[in-house]
Amino acid sequence: MKKTFSIFGGIKENFPSGLVVFLVALPLCLGIALASGAPPLSGIIAGVIGGLVVGFLSNSHISVSGPAAGLTAIVLTAITDLGAFELFLCAGIIAGLLQLILGFIRAGSISNYFPTNVIEGMLAGIGIIIILTQIPHALGYDKDFEGNETLFANGFNPNFFTELFSAIHPGAVMVTLVSVAILIAWDQVPALKKIKMVPGALVAVAAGILLNCIFTISGSSLAIGKDHLVSLPVPQSADDFKNMIVFPDFQGFLNPKVWIVGATIAIVASIETLLCIEASDRLDAHRRITDTNLELRAQGIGNLISSAIGGLPMTSVVVRSSANANSGATSKVSTMIHGALLLICVLSIPFILNLIPLATLAAVLILVGYKLAKPATIMHFWHKGKYQFIPFIATIIAVVTLDLLKGVGIGLLISVFYILQGNMKRAYYLSREELSDVDDITIKLSEEVSFLNKAAIKKTLKNVRPDSKVCIDARSTSYIATDILEMIQDFANIRAKEENIEVKLLGFKTSYQEYAEDHDSHVIIAHRRAM
Repeated sequence: MKKTFSIFGGIKENFPSGLVVFLVALPLCLGIALASGAPPLSGIIAGVIGGLVVGFLSNSHISVSGPAAGLTAIVLTAITDLGAFELFLCAGIIAGLLQLILGFIRAGSISNYFPTNVIEGMLAGIGIIIILTQIPHALGYDKDFEGNETLFANGFNPNFFTELFSAIHPGAVMVTLVSVAILIAWDQVPALKKIKMVPGALVAVAAGILLNCIFTISGSSLAIGKDHLVSLPVPQSADDFKNMIVFPDFQGFLNPKVWIVGATIAIVASIETLLCIEASDRLDAHRRITDTNLELRAQGIGNLISSAIGGLPMTSVVVRSSANANSGATSKVSTMIHGALLLICVLSIPFILNLIPLATLAAVLILVGYKLAKPATIMHFWHKGKYQFIPFIATIIAVVTLDLLKGVGIGLLISVFYILQGNMKRAYYLSREELSDVDDITIKLSEEVSFLNKAAIKKTLKNVRPDSKVCIDARSTSYIATDILEMIQDFANIRAKEENIEVKLLGFKTSYQEYAEDHDSHVIIAHRRAM
């Protein structure tokens, strides 16, 4: 009863944000379905299930699930290879089952190891992609609307700019400018900001429809044609609607290719979901933490149901989640409202939705992209220093030029490189020049000394001058890697005796426990010779 009460209790304050996400999700669901070679309704089904089912089961307050552009290439290739969408739906069911298993074995914990600068870089990269891919739609060049998560998803077209400038539609440009003005005013003017039940995106959409109706009725050349409007299938009867829904061909479970596709979707969708959950938690104004294992289970159930009734596979999606956060969502009720609106509006008023200019929706997305890639965010990491900024900016570049997973992978590799470099150098290594006038050296070991510190300790011990005094203090140390212990023993028992180095070992134990998690500073104290 408490859960039901809390859900219905949050409808009033979350309806505006749910409406904004609905407006953003509608063309993306359709575009991703078309780009995947699937029936148009399959994208809407995935959006509805992502909103209602995954939204209800998940404990993420901001994340929104639905068909993802990151899966487009996999889905298109799989449908082509398998020869039928009905067979592909079996792969979606398999993916859902595997995600359930991943959730129960607690695989979601890997998200704890995604660095903040990489997650922020991913968000900024996606923001840049949103802006760059929506500018053509804002100008009336609507060749596609699938919301790609990489700028060069279909390869670079050398004639793109020529086609773009020749296809600029003055009516679409005017609708875009009016929509942007409304959205900015609704966000900046105090009197308009107080009207919380009427989001700026809805006003912008209404203004776009009204403007185009005026253009059309007056016979103006500014009138926007059907090619530049939302295009939903409009069933004329119940039988027409039934014919639009495709169900799985269960013989697909006997096909090994279907299982391979299912496993691939499960892995990619799970990684994208975990990345988006980390990003969504960062976007949450209250910084609430999502249970990632529960999220994987929710996604698994969502993909099971979606595939069973003819929907595309889904993930948690950054674009919709960021739109949700930016429009003031306070709980997952907003996600469920977006799913309910998709279901109700597609069934009841598709002819009205088909009046919406794509230019208006592009304006909404461009402002979402700007908030993700604000110059202030870039400067924030610039001021944090190169160890934070380089992985951040590398992630942005890689996400924009490659894709989300590769971009995050490159950012992670660079972050790990700096971590390893920092661990190897952290207060252990002193060069030969630094030790040239040192007579008495104290090396104070931290609580844990791992193999990562071996190279730095080895170089420091190598640079110790003959006839010196060395104290290695391990009184605060709970763990030392075996190979480092052996190296210290060899130094004390062999080289020190050969070069007349006086070695004092403090606090060393006969055995050490497993490597712990905390990492304190490693300190070297070098006492200079008295002059």
